[in-house]
Amino acid sequence: QVQVVGSGGGLVQPGGSLRLSCAASGSIFSIYAMGWYRQTPGKQRELVAMIISSSGRTTHADSVQGRFTISRDNAKNTVYLQMNSLKPEDTAVYYCYATLNSRTYWDQGTQVTVSS
Repeated sequence: QVQVVGSGGGLVQPGGSLRLSCAASGSIFSIYAMGWYRQTPGKQRELVAMIISSSGRTTHADSVQGRFTISRDNAKNTVYLQMNSLKPEDTAVYYCYATLNSRTYWDQGTQVTVSS
């Protein structure tokens, strides 16, 4: 059994910052990758950022490049998403995931709202 728990969302004004955390626990031998997708009503879930555990290689969506940064703490099986210069269009439910043994595990989603 693998559990993925995300935290850190909330309400922030445009231009502000938030940091999301995501921890994986349970029957973990080797996590291949972790990251976040986000989704707004009526739209498909889109990749925000991901990190490969072994290499540390990261991928960020073009829409967040230069504003969001994903990082990891492998010892804690935890990843972080530092979100700066937030815009109203970043408003969404952010879903954290972990991929291991060819399966992907998701958390329940965290609401991020950017509004004045």
